Amino acid sequence: MRRLVVFFTMLYYSLVVNGQENPKGTNYGKWENLKNVWEALWISDPNSNSNEYGVYHFRKNIWLKAQPTHFIIHVSADNRYQLFVNGLPVCKGPARGEFQNWKYETIDIAGHLDAGSNTIAAKVFNFGKYLPAQHFTSGTGFILQSDAKEHSVINTNNSWKVFRNKAYSPLRVSGDRVRGYYVVGPCDSIFAAKYPWGWEMPGFDDSNWSNPNQSIIDRGTGAGFMHGTTRSLVKRTIPLMEEKAKKFAAVVRVEPKQQIEQGFLNQEKPLKIEANKKVKILIDNQILDVGYPELIISNGKNSHIRIEYAEALFDEDNLKGNRNEIEGKNIAGAFDVMVADGGINRKFSPLWLRAFRYVQLEITTSGEPLYINNFSYHSFKYPFEEKARTHFEPQLFPFEKIWDTAWRTARLCANETYWDCPYYEQLQYIGDTRIQALISLYVAGDDRLMRNALIQFNNSITGEGLTKCNAPNKKQVIIPPFSLAYIGMLHDYMMHRNDVDFLKPLLPNIEVILAWFARRMQTNGLLGPVDWWPFVDWTDGFFNGIPPGAEEGNSTLLTLVYAKALSDAADIFTAYGHLAKVETCRQKLAEIEKGVNQLCFDTSKGLYADTPEMKSYSQHTNVLAVLSGVAAVRNQNELMKQVLTNKSLIQCSLFYKFYLMRALAKTGMGEHYFDQLKIWEEMLELGLSTFPETAGKSNWQDDIRSDCHAWSASVCYDFLSIICGINPLSQGFKTIKIAPAPGELNRLKGKMPHPHGTISVDLKITETDVTGSVSLPGNTTGIFCWQEKILQLTEGSQPININNKND
Repeated sequence: MRRLVVFFTMLYYSLVVNGQENPKGTNYGKWENLKNVWEALWISDPNSNSNEYGVYHFRKNIWLKAQPTHFIIHVSADNRYQLFVNGLPVCKGPARGEFQNWKYETIDIAGHLDAGSNTIAAKVFNFGKYLPAQHFTSGTGFILQSDAKEHSVINTNNSWKVFRNKAYSPLRVSGDRVRGYYVVGPCDSIFAAKYPWGWEMPGFDDSNWSNPNQSIIDRGTGAGFMHGTTRSLVKRTIPLMEEKAKKFAAVVRVEPKQQIEQGFLNQEKPLKIEANKKVKILIDNQILDVGYPELIISNGKNSHIRIEYAEALFDEDNLKGNRNEIEGKNIAGAFDVMVADGGINRKFSPLWLRAFRYVQLEITTSGEPLYINNFSYHSFKYPFEEKARTHFEPQLFPFEKIWDTAWRTARLCANETYWDCPYYEQLQYIGDTRIQALISLYVAGDDRLMRNALIQFNNSITGEGLTKCNAPNKKQVIIPPFSLAYIGMLHDYMMHRNDVDFLKPLLPNIEVILAWFARRMQTNGLLGPVDWWPFVDWTDGFFNGIPPGAEEGNSTLLTLVYAKALSDAADIFTAYGHLAKVETCRQKLAEIEKGVNQLCFDTSKGLYADTPEMKSYSQHTNVLAVLSGVAAVRNQNELMKQVLTNKSLIQCSLFYKFYLMRALAKTGMGEHYFDQLKIWEEMLELGLSTFPETAGKSNWQDDIRSDCHAWSASVCYDFLSIICGINPLSQGFKTIKIAPAPGELNRLKGKMPHPHGTISVDLKITETDVTGSVSLPGNTTGIFCWQEKILQLTEGSQPININNKND
């Protein structure tokens, strides 16, 4: 029976390949129908092991009678590709996914095509055993299909050509080398003499290249394919990344010490390195950035060029210190290597992007001079557009610089997924992503990357009922509190977007996650031991980020994090009419409220302890008591006063300050927000151009791994949601609450995008008056809250005029 199935399956595919049958789902002109069988085939190098490290070039020449008006193609690869048309780069991909959601890009290449001969080419690479955790592979392959049947000549099959580029070899990057946990993947070593220069150009001689293998059984298929598939091809749902040509800022040191002209940084004048010399050129870009460096060289056969990248320099004690200072410091980072072949205008750019502020060229020439014609880079980021802005007077803090630095941080941590950091990990952690998504909504008004993240987290749910802590990730990496943060993120989306249909299929896994925690509840109303990695915050007093009682059981903090998720879930289930589920959540909340208040509230201190033993107290636990509602409303303000003033408490670091700020807003204590900004000012004083992973711990200046970390950008959201006081009043942001917290400010301006337009606030504040204007977008209403006064708001601009003495 099995042989018959295989025979007829092969016969069916043979008919399809020969064009004798057009299977259901491959109607051209409608990309939605690509979910089943593609006409194009996955192709690969017949002479290589597809699971090992390798860089491959694919080419095909096609003939067109006339330049087309449209020529839409769908393209993907395993693992990554860069597509060229007639020698010009068109796009990079595929967008990051996993086997059940393997992304393909849809683009129109008509503008790059000519009447007559055209060359379609792709560089495809796979890091093999060096593959980063966030990348999946089923073996190197490439697939491209036209959207219209009349253009099917371009479809991938064995009429293409393929060549393995053996100029490349991997350079593994160790954590010791870069001073921290590093999982981004290898760097590149290129022996230029083996490189097929000009491979992507029309007219290149590919006659000695091989025809590729074409996979018939494991062909291009979508999630709906009846026989299943290794990679379910799914249309990319996010835009292509923003790529911009940029110049490095300046050379700041040369060894041996000498004066050099810097024209090679902007292609004005080549830099000549004489024969048989060794030189180090340190470049300070002045800001951290992420992208593809590009080095163009001529001559200098057998010259050895090492390009090293770092966020900061290190002194002899391995400390970074002020990022602007270079004296007595050296670079220690990931690096690429190129050995020149003596050719003219040889261009090197790494396979995968690099993050850097400092870049060092270490060049050793051989028997002839080397010319550096140009050294620049192309930034590569998610195309967020800054649509929000704030202005505050007086300048109690460098508000504008804090905003700009935070927004730069957020942008460098947003790519084909959200990233925790661009240099060390490039992983989409739920804890970071929740904060990043709110920044995206408030500053850019763009929810596409948030939606992408929510789907990827949902798809990562394991059999036992938890999400992975970051996704996509081929490893089993789990932080149970981050699964609860995922529920909070769903709640955020519900409040800020009127998108019932999107959230509906994600609801079942809310119950799955909550059930995992419910199984660990004890009769005393507290969580028992929580396995995996129960991380909460990088702070003194939480060993390895784990709060007291998390692994042994009876952690007040983890129990309260669970309580907050139950509260968020109850709101979501209420919105969808699942009243029985709402009641289940409320019953669990009541059990927790009783247990925590009876066992963990220290009446002598007026604080919640981290465990019933009452040996440890933290800001975190008391903040969550407020946010979850376990602390009675009448006690919340007094609790927050202690949180702010009691320095004996374990302090929130940058990550958990986000939740501390939410508790301030909830209790109407937003005026105390400004006291929390001091740490961001101190980070600027360190010369940081982005905000780092940790700050606020003892000796935190000496204990920073990542100089750019997404969660520290939360101030962009805070400026709008706390100082300007702009927040959803109802689900979908249909109604708006504006409750400013100006503190000592006398002028407050802010604007932010909303699904229906723009929300803006422009206020002048005195001891007795609040005057100015508020503008709401169309089809919205809201309220303006000032102390005890509430004004009703309608769409459009309206004046605000409140006199505290007379009104």
